[in-house]
Amino acid sequence: MTTLRHRPYNFSAGPAVLPEPVLRQAAEEMLDWHGSGMGVMEMSHRGKEFISIYEEAEATLRVLLGVPSSFRILFMQGGGLGENAIVPMNLSQGGAVDVVVTGAWSQKSLKEASRYADARVAASNEAGGHTTLPAPATWALRDGAAYVHVCSNETIHGVEMHTLPDLGALGCRAPLVADASSHILSRPIDWSRVGLVFAGAQKNIGPAGLTLVFVRDDLLGRALPICPSAFDYTLVAANQSMFNTPPTYAIYIAGLVFQWILREGGVAEMDRRAAEKSALLYRCLDESGGFYANRVAREARSRMNVPFFLADESLNDAFLAGAREAGLLQLKGHKSVGGMRASLYNAMPLAGVQALVSYMADFARRHG
Repeated sequence: MTTLRHRPYNFSAGPAVLPEPVLRQAAEEMLDWHGSGMGVMEMSHRGKEFISIYEEAEATLRVLLGVPSSFRILFMQGGGLGENAIVPMNLSQGGAVDVVVTGAWSQKSLKEASRYADARVAASNEAGGHTTLPAPATWALRDGAAYVHVCSNETIHGVEMHTLPDLGALGCRAPLVADASSHILSRPIDWSRVGLVFAGAQKNIGPAGLTLVFVRDDLLGRALPICPSAFDYTLVAANQSMFNTPPTYAIYIAGLVFQWILREGGVAEMDRRAAEKSALLYRCLDESGGFYANRVAREARSRMNVPFFLADESLNDAFLAGAREAGLLQLKGHKSVGGMRASLYNAMPLAGVQALVSYMADFARRHG
């Protein structure tokens, strides 16, 4: 088998880097999974072989995040954008939904929820360019809202909620819904503060096509009549995510990633590494003498997605070309924001961030 040593460092925001041991194992099992004579992509989703893959993936995920028995774990399709519609179809009952807008993804959530419910902005950081987080005490939450939606890490704007809000302390009885797509499994989740968490897998878990949903039991059974059966959480839960054919290969890869995280020390170790890697990159930006800049308030900076800008944007193309030559890939910022962006997901090793920081320092010396 071709060696995977010397692979470039992939800083893509998603689909994103996967742990090298996972890729190696998947390659070895491609034609024959555990002597079954089949590759995982060829298996029936109802056969004993795939059921064992699914059950192990779910059990490992529940252990990693300490998911209480009162929450169902659903393996679904549609991505984070799909969940922006699926959540209100399941939880809103056509009533009020409060959305905290902190960047591009929560803006999409607001727009999509408005198709199925009375969705309104409870708080927004748009006036400041999505660079801060509105304090929960300032949120305008409505009595009787079906739920409150937040994006706990904004992939595009690089803003992260380092602590989930305690809605009960704000006098709000609505459940909190969190889109945790781009920092899932990088830090613990306080399950006492949420009713539902969802995450597209292609950012920090595995390949595109799989979406994880963690939903509290008491929130099942509320779907609107227009909700497609395949997206009805109650039906999906009752059928162990097999109501329709699930994304089998994506679940298999995700399961391998879950096992890798467990072997590496679990979510606590991912949390520690995220702090170390992001601190290294932010220190490079902050100490560059203005050559580079991150515009997000320090207390709101994401540890997963770090947008940054060159003071002289005429150097952008040269920066990206040099980065590619140095084996540093996918650093161009989102088209709606510009500049650069480095995503430091769990699978990105510290060595990759060290290589990026070294390149950035050298580029600044040559062009500053």
